[in-house]
Amino acid sequence: MFIKDYISKDFPCFNLTDSIESARNTLEDFGYSHIFIKKSNLFYGAIAKDFLYEEDGLLKDLEHQIERFAILEDHNIMDSIRLFHTFSANVIPVINKNEKYLGYICCDDIFQDLSKYPLFSESGAILTVETPARKYSMTEIANIVESNNSKFYGGFISFMSDEVIHVTIKISNENLSSVDATFDRYDYRIVEKYYSDDKSDLFKDRFGFFQKFIEI
Repeated sequence: MFIKDYISKDFPCFNLTDSIESARNTLEDFGYSHIFIKKSNLFYGAIAKDFLYEEDGLLKDLEHQIERFAILEDHNIMDSIRLFHTFSANVIPVINKNEKYLGYICCDDIFQDLSKYPLFSESGAILTVETPARKYSMTEIANIVESNNSKFYGGFISFMSDEVIHVTIKISNENLSSVDATFDRYDYRIVEKYYSDDKSDLFKDRFGFFQKFIEI
């Protein structure tokens, strides 16, 4: 799951002396949200698509619109999720430790790979439970699920303060009423749940769950 295993190299990194028109044409061919800029043969930053339609000339005329974001080749693909979300990007430049541009990763490739994992691929129920911050334990949460003969596919902290923590989990759809009751018995409050009490109409929208994941 390292970034270096997902790098594509067919999207160019432009110079500030290149024309806005040429960058715009390339971007339209690829359908990406940003172009990438290099300066003195090192990665310099990215310019969002919308700015390329504001004027013609050279890319140096848009230098004030450059955003500085990239990911290192030896990072994990999970590190890329926040960048996709923060910069409203569907493509992220990949650099080495010397800040040389190596290529890029696109969100479609990353999401497709992540969708293979049970956290996203398995149908089931999604719960968000609240616990006092002082007693937070992902191990206990997983044990509660598994003690009711349900499968724990994974989870993450979706809210955190000094007082409380919200944990969003994906579980299989067995014994959901028992899982609910056990959480209540252990003083967890169920903040959200995406399934019905009669075990029908389960929430199966994988993309919706992934959206919750990237917003943390």
